[in-house]
Order: sequence, then C-alpha cells, then structure tokens
Amino acid sequence: MNKDEIMKIIPHRDNMLLIDEAEVRDGVAYGKYKVTGQEWFLKGHFPNNPIVPGGVLCEMLAQAVCVLLSDLDSHTSTPYFTGLNNVKFRKKVLPNDTFCSECVITKSKGPFYFASGKGYTNGELCVSADFSFTIGK
Repeated sequence: MNKDEIMKIIPHRDNMLLIDEAEVRDGVAYGKYKVTGQEWFLKGHFPNNPIVPGGVLCEMLAQAVCVLLSDLDSHTSTPYFTGLNNVKFRKKVLPNDTFCSECVITKSKGPFYFASGKGYTNGELCVSADFSFTIGK
C-alpha cells in the first residue's frame, strides 16, 4: 500500500507520517521509509552528523504495526503509545537509508495491543523493541 492508502488507516499526517509503503503478509506488517535527509528531526540531531533519533525509529515501528489494525475505523480511532520495552539500538540510520520494518501484534486485551518490531537498513538490524498501545477515540 502507498502513502494515500496508509493515510486511510492511520491518523498521522505531514511530517509525522513516517511510513512510505506498507504491506501485511501472514500477520506481519512490513513498512518502508526512505530517509531523505531533509526531515525536521535531522536538523538538530546532530549538526553535520545527521542520525535518525531512536525515538523516531520507535515511532516508525509503531506506525507499521498500526497498519495491521486496518479493520478499525481510522476516522474515529487513534493509536496511543502506552509502553516501550526491551528497546535495543544496534546500527545508525542515516540520510539516504531506506528503513524497513517488520512488526507483529503479539497479544491484545481490550483496547490494548502488544507488539514486537524490528527495523533494518540494507538487511542489517538497526533497532528492535516490544511496545504497547491503546486505541482511543
């Protein structure tokens, strides 16, 4: 799915939409984001040495997993982070990298969802995390 199709599923817009493409296969969400080097978060992180911040990488993972919830009414429901656990940063993500994510929902209970995700560039693991979120109105 392309950006227009993704925007029908998740509420993120403008410079906070951090997923360019998504696909769901066998319960796994695969996302891609091309880091152009012009993103707002690279301007100060770090001058003359731009690196995608870890918190932004976690947001990219979360947006990919939200694609799995396409059966929810995206116009009245919003996903909210409730926790991040076991986060490990292994490799820097830089301008011109394509960040590829693989995420699964591991469990759900009521409005809460628990997920696990990994992000890669050039086939190398950059970040892994377990996270949770809730769906609100």
